[in-house]
Order: sequence, then C-alpha cells, then structure tokens
Amino acid sequence: MELTAGIIADHLKGEVVGNRDVVVTGVSRIEQGKAGTACFLANLKYEKYLYVTKASVVLINRSFSPSREVHTTLIKVDDAYTAVASLLAMFTTQKKKKGWEFPHSISRKASIGRKVYIGAHSYIGKRARIGNGAQIYPQVFIGDNVRIGAGTILYPGVKVYDDCIIGENCIIHANAVIGSDGFGFAPESDGTYRKIPQTGNVIIEDNVEIGANTVVDRATMGSTIIRKGVKLDNLIQVAHNVEIGENTVMAAQSGIAGSTHLGPNCMIGGQAGIVGHLSIPARTLLGAQTGVIGQVKEEGSILLGTPAIDHKIFMRAYARFKKSGMKN
Repeated sequence: MELTAGIIADHLKGEVVGNRDVVVTGVSRIEQGKAGTACFLANLKYEKYLYVTKASVVLINRSFSPSREVHTTLIKVDDAYTAVASLLAMFTTQKKKKGWEFPHSISRKASIGRKVYIGAHSYIGKRARIGNGAQIYPQVFIGDNVRIGAGTILYPGVKVYDDCIIGENCIIHANAVIGSDGFGFAPESDGTYRKIPQTGNVIIEDNVEIGANTVVDRATMGSTIIRKGVKLDNLIQVAHNVEIGENTVMAAQSGIAGSTHLGPNCMIGGQAGIVGHLSIPARTLLGAQTGVIGQVKEEGSILLGTPAIDHKIFMRAYARFKKSGMKN
C-alpha cells in the first residue's frame, strides 16, 4: 500500500511540516528508519534519531519543538503514540480465514454462525454457540454450553471450558485457558486437602484481548468477570471470582488472587501481585513487581513496592536507601 504524508495527516487530523506528497509504503522504528517508511517519536529518549533518520515521514507531538534542523517530513498530531496505532491500522489489512478444515469435531447440538472459520483438530461441544464471523484456529477446545460472540478470534490451542461466555470482537491468544478450576482446597484434620468443586463460570465481555498462556479461572460459585475493553498481557493469572473493571490493562506475569475486584481503567505493571478479597478502586496504577496486601482506598492511587505504598513515599525511601548504600 502506498500513502502520501497528506493522506496520513488527513486521516490522523494532523499537520504536515514538509512535503505532503512524499510517499510511504510501510512503517519502521525511528532508529532503523528507511526511505519510504513512516515512524514516530513519542519518547524523547529517541529524539537524537529524529535528526539522522532516513524515514520519509515522522509523527511527532504538536507540543514538541525540534532542537535542530530536521530533514524529513513531519506530521504533528495530538499524541504520536496513540496516532501510530491508527497508522499501523492503515497498513494492516487482517485477512480473515474462511471455511472449515478437517479433521474437526463439532457436536450436532452446537450452533455455528455465518462465515465462521474452524481450524483443523478443533473441538466444539454440545450446545456451544459460535457467533457470526468468529475465527476458531486449529486445536482450539470449546466446551459444552460455551458462547463465543461475533467476530471473536481464538488463536491456536485456546481452551474454553464448559459454560463460559466470551463476548464480541475479543482476541484470545495461543494456549490461553478460560474457565479452568479455581485454586480452592479445604484443609482437613489429617493435613490433607479436600478439593472444593468449582461450579461457576467465566464471563468475558466485548472487545477484550487476552495474551498467550494467560489463565482465567472459573468462579467457585457465580462468575469470574472480565469487563469490556480489558487488555491482559501474556502469562497472567486471574483467580476464581475475580472481577476486572472495564478498560483495565495488566502486563505480563502479574496475578490476582481470588475474589478481588479491580475498578475500571486500572494499570497493573509486570509481575505485580494482588492478594485475595480486596477492592481496588478505579484508575489505580501499580508499578512493576508491586505487591498489594491491603485495601486501596483512593481512586487514582499510584503504588510501588511490596507491601505497596504511595509512589512518592517509595521514591523518598529509595533515595535514602541509595544514599545510605553509597556511604557504606
């Protein structure tokens, strides 16, 4: 695909500084920019590459002013990082797979919508319902009574256990497991543990994306709920009866213990952990490796460390630790 700087700017509601007619055919990183490609500058740590890049077009923030002469065409936008997502979409045309591949196993009691792709070695159980345009890649398991919404993509090896519900336009990446048993065991007097039956399900609302090898456990009773717009990275553990509020994002290797509720628009850093039975309010930010062991009271809190404390207190404490270490 060929796009001019002018076409890109019009699409992004940006302003061209330079040649509106310069043509680009793809995208690149600013430090590896090549002629005929477009890139972006959002993090000022990469500003030095702006003055030497061979890319034909660079997206920049309107608020940014170059400190030296720039030899490439610029497009000023409100937020370069957000705009690059739209730019990538302009060059990406995802081709949907079509038809049913063999062998596969589909219950006669399942309901399959129109224009659904079903990959080889997939299994679809009794009374499962697959919405129009869904993409079921090879080796996917879909249990009995499962509902998959229209336009949802299940990549190879995804497992969706019985009774779980996945909304429309979701993306579940390879080998994710939806609806496995929650970690529920009752201690016995002889030191053994009795398994507590996990009788609930998982409900995933619309426009959710779940990364590879992430696990969302079914509820002991009721539902584990992932609200609309949530984005989960790879290798995340979501325990039984957790509820994650809409538009919350979680980075890799983080985990939430049972019955904890996260409010909307939270941001959870990599390897962060949250113990069970807590309520995390809206817009809470947890830095990487933060451990939350008690209630978070205020919306918009920014927490670091284990046990988690306010980020300003953490940074002051870190400065004192660092200073003390230098003296020693």
